[in-house]
This record gives sequence, C-alpha cells and structure tokens, in this order.
Amino acid sequence: MSEMPQDHRPAKSVRVLLAEDQGMRGALALLLGMEPDIEVVAQVGRGDEIVDAALVSRPDVALLDIELPGRSGLDAAAGLRDEVPDCRVLILTTFARPGTLRRAMEAGAAGFLVKDGPVEELAEAVRQVLRGETVIDPALAAAALGAGPNPLTGRERDALAAAADGATIADIATALHLSESTVRNHLSSAAGKTGTRNRMEAVRAARQQGWL
Repeated sequence: MSEMPQDHRPAKSVRVLLAEDQGMRGALALLLGMEPDIEVVAQVGRGDEIVDAALVSRPDVALLDIELPGRSGLDAAAGLRDEVPDCRVLILTTFARPGTLRRAMEAGAAGFLVKDGPVEELAEAVRQVLRGETVIDPALAAAALGAGPNPLTGRERDALAAAADGATIADIATALHLSESTVRNHLSSAAGKTGTRNRMEAVRAARQQGWL
C-alpha cells in the first residue's frame, strides 16, 4: 500500500473566512492553511465585505477582527448570524476587554480569542466551534465574570458611536432619525453613566470598557 501524501486533506476540510485588517492576515491564512483539516476559502480586509464574501464562499467558520474599516467585526458577526446562520463566528482581538466579550456573545459569536495566541490554539478553536462548542480566552472569561453589565442602552451606544468622529448634534439627529433634544438626552445620560463630563470623554470611557 502506498504512503499517504503529506499534504493529504480529509474529504471535508473546515472552510474558513478570515477578516483581518492588519498585515498579519496573509501570514495567518498561510499558517491556518497548513493545518491538514482547514482551508481558508476567503480573505477580506474590511468589515463591510464580510457578509458578501461569506454568501459567496459559504465558510463553516469566520474569524473576525473587531477593528475593521467600514464595519466592525461585531456588527458583521450579527450580520452573519442573520444572513449566513450556518457559519460559526470566532472574534479575534488585540484588546481583551470584558465589555467587548459581552457584545460579541450578544452578536452571536461562538468564540472570543486574543490575537497573540499560538496558531495551533486558534486552529483547535476553529474545530471546537464547528463542533458546537463555545471557546473563550480564559483570562478574558475571568475578567468578564468580575465586570458589571454594560449600562448603556442601545440608543445611547448609537449616539456615542455617531459622536465619535466629532459630528454635531444636528448630524447625529439626522443619522439616527431622532430629534436633537432626544440626542442630547442620550448623550447626557451616557456621560452620566460613564462618569464623564462630556460626550467625547464618554466615547473614550465606553471604548475602554468595551461597551462601544
């Protein structure tokens, strides 16, 4: 009997979509592709390209960076949950913030890992989420248990997100289809909940906690 070729893959490899904005995307795709049962079928560098790429490539698992141009990985995860429900999502992040973990789980992610781990652990996490398991970085899970829930309402988060680039009250009101007085109330409430003096401080505080 002849020996099995070293590059032999099983009949059904795990199909992976990789969304990463940094220069490590190519290297990560190469390393994952060296796993005998993993095939990287799509790579994107923008969050607003994720759902369309998944609809075309039909991955089993999507590895999503949080900080992406166009659309965050968390928002894209929610989009995949709605439009490609068979695709499991693993969120990758540089900053392990408990609030971000909560948001990832709310968006339907099956896993949450920091980027600096060994590729072997990432590959095993891909296999685990495909089996229906939930995979969370242990240190982040411990931190999340000790953190309180996100105090911001959805509208308060929307208002802060819209204010992050310096938009005026009028601009935010137009973007969110709200009155200017309602926007002011949301921003004031968010500032109070974050213990800050103004909306830009509130944006920074919310981001540091992973609430935004």
